[in-house]
Amino acid sequence: MDELRERIQAIPGMERLLPALEGLPPAYLVGGAVRDLVLTGEHVDLDLAVEGDARAVARTLAQRLGGEAVEHERFGTATVLAGDELTLDLATTRRESYPQPGALPDVEPAGLDEDLGRRDFTINAMAVGLSGGDLGVLHDPYAGRVDLERGVIRVLHGQSFVDDPTRLLRALRYEARFGFRMDEQTERLAREAAAGEGFATVSGPRVRDELLDLLGEPGAPAAVERMRELGLDRALHPSLEADPQLVAGALLACAETGAEPALAALAALVSKAPDALEDWLEELHLGRRDTDAVLRAARKGPQLASTLENGLAPSAVHAFLSCEPPEALALALARGAPGEPVLDYLANLRGVRLEITGDDLIEAGIPESPELGRALEETLRRKLDGEVSGREAELRVALALARGEDP
Repeated sequence: MDELRERIQAIPGMERLLPALEGLPPAYLVGGAVRDLVLTGEHVDLDLAVEGDARAVARTLAQRLGGEAVEHERFGTATVLAGDELTLDLATTRRESYPQPGALPDVEPAGLDEDLGRRDFTINAMAVGLSGGDLGVLHDPYAGRVDLERGVIRVLHGQSFVDDPTRLLRALRYEARFGFRMDEQTERLAREAAAGEGFATVSGPRVRDELLDLLGEPGAPAAVERMRELGLDRALHPSLEADPQLVAGALLACAETGAEPALAALAALVSKAPDALEDWLEELHLGRRDTDAVLRAARKGPQLASTLENGLAPSAVHAFLSCEPPEALALALARGAPGEPVLDYLANLRGVRLEITGDDLIEAGIPESPELGRALEETLRRKLDGEVSGREAELRVALALARGEDP
């Protein structure tokens, strides 16, 4: 308890928060914040559960801390913003019931133990007291600390994956992040859920959030391997094929190409059947730019890999790659494209521009016409291939080409 109390007190902003909680209903740090605090001594988000009206507590805290409270009526939650170092999410301790599998839950107030019992896994079902003499006391009714020490991901009840199938993806993410493993019963339940109706009961955006979180993990290839092993790829969509090696290659290439890792990994997942998976991607509501990038990468990656093997001139490399998103370059490299032309494009060719413009040609007496544009394109090609250098040479070559002369 003393160690946890010290870790709590060391969290930035706690020197302000703890006195501000005095006289208010009991409050607890809960969920992933407690898991990380117990596991590593570090923390991420400050999620607080309150045995009382969380929104009223938030308003009082905002007043005492000189901050602002933002209330969310549906779940009785609120966020307190009090300076750069202190952002708090508060919720009333509650129980949940699911009107149907995959639906958002109905909630009503309940005690702390019931609140912890509605969570996904035992390692996230712990709380640490923040009020008075309860400061630093670990509330662990489901033996989450033991599971942390054993490296086990364990659900709290047999309907967990049915109530919320996105927990299947979260379990794989935690396995990959912490090097943990689902216990035997949890894995059995995961396989049963994957073989059932599963993700069909969940909205696309909820699947998107969990899937992108998983694919954005450094250990994503291991999670994708488990996805394939448990049949979760086919549960997401019958045409989805989890290829951990392809995902690993795409993620490795992100550092060089500037691709978004989660999007490059998603493109790797759908690259075996992008046409069949286009509607599924649309249902995820990634946003137009990201959806187009994933589909383009999935479709063009193999073609780029094949074409770049042919020893193309720099201008041809530029023509092939300049209209592609970074994710397509990452997937091309993952599919075996030679690294030299891609890296040369990224380092040297991508930023090449002519020093002249169409206005320079017009001022020299060339009328606006398709020939003017083609002359500029050909001049750029020659510049990329090292045949033209400097503004004067560019202008001379472009004028000759626009006039139909041999430069």
